Amino acid sequence: QVQLVESGGGLVQAGASLRLSCAASGRTASTYDMGWFSQAPGKEREFVAAIGSGGISPRYADSVRGRFTIAKDNAKNTVYLQMNNLKPEDTAVYYCAAGRRRDYRWRETHYWGQGTQVTVSS
Repeated sequence: QVQLVESGGGLVQAGASLRLSCAASGRTASTYDMGWFSQAPGKEREFVAAIGSGGISPRYADSVRGRFTIAKDNAKNTVYLQMNNLKPEDTAVYYCAAGRRRDYRWRETHYWGQGTQVTVSS
């Protein structure tokens, strides 16, 4: 079993930055690829960014590429999402995920965090 605990959400103005954190625990936590997903009200959950279990090969959704950066501290088993130049359309609940990629594409989620709210005002 893997537990994921997110933190770092909040209310900011457009153009501001936030950093989300996701601490993973459990015997096999370090073996999973890690990702971030967002879910806006009335919409489906969608992929934002992911990184390999070793903290390499990040991939991003087109909507955030160049503004968001995913990184992993392997020693702490913690993955971060640095979000810069935030836009009102980034407003959503952001979920951390542990799962598997194939050919660098996210394929399956095994565990979800509880989510953290990010609200960007215009």
